[in-house]
Amino acid sequence: MNAWAFYDWANSVYSLVIASAIFPIFYGALFRVAGVEKVVVFGGEIARAPLISYVTSVAFLFIAIVTPLLSGIADYTGNKKVFMKFFCYLGGLSCIGLYWFSLENIYVGLTCYFFGLVGFWVSFAINNSYLPDVAFEEQQDRISAKGFSMGYIGSVILLLFNLAMVMQPDLFGIESDATEAAEIKAMKYSFATVGIWWIIFAQYTFFHLPPGNRKTGERKNVVLNGFKELKGVWRQLGHETRLKRYLVAFFVYSMAVQTVMLIATYFGEEEIDWGTDSKRTTGLIVSILVIQLVAIAGAMLTARASKAFGNIKTLIVINLFWVLICIYAYYLITPMDFYIAAGCVGLVMGGIQALSRSTYSKFIPETTDTTSFFSFYDVSEKIGIVIGAFLYGFIAQLTGSMRNAAIFLGLFFLIGMFLLMRVDNKAPTEG
Repeated sequence: MNAWAFYDWANSVYSLVIASAIFPIFYGALFRVAGVEKVVVFGGEIARAPLISYVTSVAFLFIAIVTPLLSGIADYTGNKKVFMKFFCYLGGLSCIGLYWFSLENIYVGLTCYFFGLVGFWVSFAINNSYLPDVAFEEQQDRISAKGFSMGYIGSVILLLFNLAMVMQPDLFGIESDATEAAEIKAMKYSFATVGIWWIIFAQYTFFHLPPGNRKTGERKNVVLNGFKELKGVWRQLGHETRLKRYLVAFFVYSMAVQTVMLIATYFGEEEIDWGTDSKRTTGLIVSILVIQLVAIAGAMLTARASKAFGNIKTLIVINLFWVLICIYAYYLITPMDFYIAAGCVGLVMGGIQALSRSTYSKFIPETTDTTSFFSFYDVSEKIGIVIGAFLYGFIAQLTGSMRNAAIFLGLFFLIGMFLLMRVDNKAPTEG
């Protein structure tokens, strides 16, 4: 169980250092230093923000397609650890490859960014599918929360080291040259440290995890059989009323959760009055750290609450809390307002992710086909990211304000809360 949870320690550095903190700052600085807002890529001129958004959307669409395919194959052949290793190494090496990200090598950089996302999310999905294999039902809330907490701790440790490099590059022997500032170099070194950290610490997980449960039966047409496994899972969902209702609720509120995680930094950058550029950068980094540190306590408190009150009731309360956060976001003006919002987000962000994962694990029927079942969970999350991010951007563009988009996200949490009320946490499944 500890080895399973430790993978969060290994790969969470990607989601914090690259997805949330250092890479967004580096990406913006790259364009500002060059004095350009648009680049010619894919046969057209595209602004920096839409460009990275398009690549992110395509990556998540790819993830949503490939995850269930690989999951079905992995459960059928019993080698899901091999797939997990492959995507771990793909993601780690892609992070190292971001060192060469530049406007001159834009295709190489975007390719590394693309496969970094793919490696992170696919390997994470496969690791999620191990939860019912390594822990009894009564242990799953605690172990899931432990995994997220370890991820937050490990990622904050590496982020602090990386921030020290970026803010004081001379202490690490990093100097400016004719083509590149020392701070930019330090950011590139940070990407390499993420890949190295991810690959090295994942070895403990790989050493202890079992290879996977191998399906019995004919070994021909493994790829097609993977699709058949997914079709079988889909048929089972038709008889699992409680699980089906939970998946619908999860899809709706997860759409909002993942969108908040993706756009929080951009919201703070655009809507908050920081005063100066340096204060803006420092403030955003502090906010990210607040979210990560508070999320550790949030994940553990949520696990205790679920034990006392039940998973579904706890998730309903957390969704209500998210609704209040979205309303509060509409009125944010000062940096202190944003710090308070960041603390509130951190309190429920880790909790809703950990509890959602373990609740799904409890609701799936007894089966060795855990990877295929978890692929539905992960595909729901990924499609939700694509839809949520698109709708958020559309509302912001339509109304001219990200604040209105935040209120719009609150509606998803409100709907998710009512959908969760339809999930009977104790009733036996039908079928």
